Amino acid sequence: MKITLVVACALVDADGRVLVAQRPEGKALAGLWEFPGGKMEPGERPEETLIRELKEELGITVKEDCLAPLTFASYAYPDFHLLMPLWICRRWEGQVQALEHAGLKWVRAGKLRELDMPPADEPLIPPLIDLLGP
Repeated sequence: MKITLVVACALVDADGRVLVAQRPEGKALAGLWEFPGGKMEPGERPEETLIRELKEELGITVKEDCLAPLTFASYAYPDFHLLMPLWICRRWEGQVQALEHAGLKWVRAGKLRELDMPPADEPLIPPLIDLLGP
């Protein structure tokens, strides 16, 4: 089975809320809420991918030293296996914008379970609750 590496980021605002983004129509799992990020390109390090994806998806600039690894998810979809490390970021430059998503939402970590999220994102929630509280 093919392994796909996707990096994700939990942006945390000054109030301790986490940003989630809604997948747009026309993409797999459209309408579900996810942590921003994306697939690695050949030759990229995970942190480089995350910095690039956050710029493309949200219009923000993130410095590598502002990314802290937190946890990862390993999930078997029917046609591939997803490996997804999650970083935390509390500092960035620019205003968060939905450049590639249907919408954005800031939520408390304890409320993430109330959202419709892809199954691969669900294992990332408990470590966020442990770190940020409910």
